[in-house]
Amino acid sequence: MATMVGNLGMIVLIKIDPHLHTPMYFFLSSLSFVDASYSSSVTPKMLVNLVAENKAISFNGCAAQFYFFGSFLGTECFLLAMMAYDRYAAIWNPLLYPVLMSGRICFLLVATSFLAGFGNAAIHTGMTFRLSFCGSNQINHFYCDTPPLLKLSCSDTHINGIVIMAFSSFNVISCVMIVLISYLCILIAILGMPSVEGRHKAFSTCASHLMAVTIFFGTILFMYLRPTSSYSMEQDKVVSVFYTVVIPMLNPLIYSLKNKDVKGALKKILEKQTL
Repeated sequence: MATMVGNLGMIVLIKIDPHLHTPMYFFLSSLSFVDASYSSSVTPKMLVNLVAENKAISFNGCAAQFYFFGSFLGTECFLLAMMAYDRYAAIWNPLLYPVLMSGRICFLLVATSFLAGFGNAAIHTGMTFRLSFCGSNQINHFYCDTPPLLKLSCSDTHINGIVIMAFSSFNVISCVMIVLISYLCILIAILGMPSVEGRHKAFSTCASHLMAVTIFFGTILFMYLRPTSSYSMEQDKVVSVFYTVVIPMLNPLIYSLKNKDVKGALKKILEKQTL
């Protein structure tokens, strides 16, 4: 509930406040939509399973959950990379920023993030659910995720492991590289600024995004890009709760508590409500 309220509240706030109609907040509203979506694709069923005796999920339901969760998770990966590029464009060359990040370009970047996320998830889903599942078919997890499904299959999962690892590695590492290169350029630009006030202002615009990126990619790298031999289902359950529930809930707080524009817009709305 807190995740949905926080993220949907952020979307509404950005929509109704004209001062927030900028590329940075367009990306932030898209991120809030993705956070709400990938959390809601898993959390309701996960909460039901905690209290219900019947924890069953149909094959098609499992495939749908797997696909949409993977789609939005992948989209967030690409979207965070696009947001890093946006911050780079704003700080490196402020005069060209309106041209570099026009409304059309911002829309294309967000659309590309969604296409990449959903396309990658389609490959993962197709590769995973072509396998044979026999035996107990009892998933040792809160939801349908890659590691427990591969362990559950009675087919040879060697090819699946290679393909999934290749695609995941390429997507995550390419996004991380975009973020690192963008922030390296941002750091160079900030250090070259003559005034302390200018450096502080530039850094403050990036602090929230940098914190969100560190938490998200750190968790994803630990979860999916480590050797199969080191997987522990109990450990993975704890980590999965963190990035399906905690991260989507934290992001609105990170971006609002560290952002004067968002806090100012929220304050104006609250003042109107009290009048």
